[in-house]
Amino acid sequence: MENQATYNYHVVRQFAIMTVIWGIVGMLVGVICAAQMYWPELNVGPYLHFGRLRPLHTNAVIFAFGGCALFATSYYVVQRTCNARLFCDKLAAFTFWGWQLVIVLAAITLPLGITSGKEYAELEWPIDILITVVWVSYAIVFFGTLAKRKVQHIYVANWFFAAFILAVALLHLVNSMAIPVTLTKSYSVYAGAVDAMVQWWYGHNAVGFFLTAAFLGMMYYFVPKQAGRPVYSYRLSVVHFWALIFTYMWAGPHHLHYTALPDWTQSLGMVFSLILLAPSWGGMINGIMTLSGAWHKLRSDPILKFLITALSFYGMSTFEGPMMSIKTVNALSHYTDWTVGHVHSGALGWVAMISIGSIYYLIPRLFNRDEMHSTKLIEAHFWLSTVGVVLYISSMWIAGVTQGLMWRAVNEDGTLMYAFIDAVKASYPYYFIRFLGGAIFLSGMVLMLYNVLRTAFAGKAVDAPIPAVAAHAH
Repeated sequence: MENQATYNYHVVRQFAIMTVIWGIVGMLVGVICAAQMYWPELNVGPYLHFGRLRPLHTNAVIFAFGGCALFATSYYVVQRTCNARLFCDKLAAFTFWGWQLVIVLAAITLPLGITSGKEYAELEWPIDILITVVWVSYAIVFFGTLAKRKVQHIYVANWFFAAFILAVALLHLVNSMAIPVTLTKSYSVYAGAVDAMVQWWYGHNAVGFFLTAAFLGMMYYFVPKQAGRPVYSYRLSVVHFWALIFTYMWAGPHHLHYTALPDWTQSLGMVFSLILLAPSWGGMINGIMTLSGAWHKLRSDPILKFLITALSFYGMSTFEGPMMSIKTVNALSHYTDWTVGHVHSGALGWVAMISIGSIYYLIPRLFNRDEMHSTKLIEAHFWLSTVGVVLYISSMWIAGVTQGLMWRAVNEDGTLMYAFIDAVKASYPYYFIRFLGGAIFLSGMVLMLYNVLRTAFAGKAVDAPIPAVAAHAH
């Protein structure tokens, strides 16, 4: 029998702790991959070379670290803003254990080379079915909680979480359609250019909904809370929401410039990518302007530093993305490490930092403490993260532009000026800087785990009471 008088913090606590643990695991694999690019002898076959570890890294960071952060924050936010306990405690518990099982199965199958070969959707069909079951359960818990809310108004963060849950379900089902051959092998129902198009419709919208819309839901709750200020413009948040979710769906073809995809499709993807700049920056401005009248708090509040720096990286990544989708820019950037730099300015700068800030906000509240064990450690973590990201992305920008320019350089007679290996040699020093940046970022995550565990062990797992009178939206 549910105790209606308290919020369900148990599942939030589980996901919050696992966010930090999977963050360390996923980023450690990333650092190993970066090391393998600089020290090739670290490629240990057949299970632990770059080709096997790289999809493990992307899945661990996006779905294990990012996914757990989204489960934790969405479950917390929907309860607090609806003045209602989570719908169905048992189903919520199932989403936790089901999601952990998905992650463990990914960690086993990907190094074994059991893969569908689709970017961000590598897991084979039995795991895809498990993901679907967990995701539908997640939707039932989330929308069920919204349905029983005691507050008439649906706070904007919940709109972003809701769009993310629905869109990811749609993307996963369509892109993962496959014909099973054995328990560990299936073939996509699509072929050739159609398969590529469906894959990047999925791939870019995984970025658009999993890594953007959902984390904006996080931003719209935790930035105002930590700043102690209302959202700068509620109207802008609603415009931002509808413009973003409408536009993002059409941007996928920019991953397929200069391929067999029809030219008009490529151009359409480019145009929508450029339009996307407006809602993206609308959201960034809304978040940063929420600090109006509270800028002084940035000096002393490292959690706010994480949240606001994340928004700055969001702004930079969402300027860079549309720019890289322009065909002439793409001719230089595509297939180079510039793309890797762009992805990580979004993944480390935006996704990881907003998640870290939000988890630091949550942990003391979940364990009945006034604040985290050590504010100084949060401050140290902030600077490690910032330095790590900057080293990572700047090294990849330089390497990427160098590669692009060397590949297109031709002699007077039209022959290529450089062999491919020349571009690899030119990139080599930057691979060490990338490894260093990643290692510094990872060390910050280790500090975080220590800080979180000290706070949790000093505290007591308590579920907050639900206010009897329906309070304001949040």
